[in-house]
Amino acid sequence: MRKTGSMNHVRFTVTDVPRAEGFYDPLLRFMGYELVEKDEERLAWKMDSPVGNRQWVILSVASEEGQKRRHDRYSPGLHHFAWNAESREEVHRFHELLVERGVEVLDPPAEYSYEPGYYAVFFADPDGLKLELVHVPD
Repeated sequence: MRKTGSMNHVRFTVTDVPRAEGFYDPLLRFMGYELVEKDEERLAWKMDSPVGNRQWVILSVASEEGQKRRHDRYSPGLHHFAWNAESREEVHRFHELLVERGVEVLDPPAEYSYEPGYYAVFFADPDGLKLELVHVPD
């Protein structure tokens, strides 16, 4: 495996760190991440990656002005972020977790024509950021 181009970290800005922790922590733990940093303005989860480095998901509090706006995925910037799943069954189990937690599911598990076998669930975080868990066969 080649390290160049693999994910090092993604950082999302949130309006409410405790609310974001309640949302993200069970979902990231499902994927194998561990919460390793926590304070009033920042959270960070890490997971070893297949290429030997660590992958990080970092949340930090938005500025006072930024907290007044909701994320717009159709403006310049991030449209959505997707994590990989090992199997379709894992996508289904993750969807069950989303439903149990009352997460806004944008599109339930289904096959999409982006590439052969692309199977995903799309959901939104409390600030409206679109997220995805996807399985694509090797």
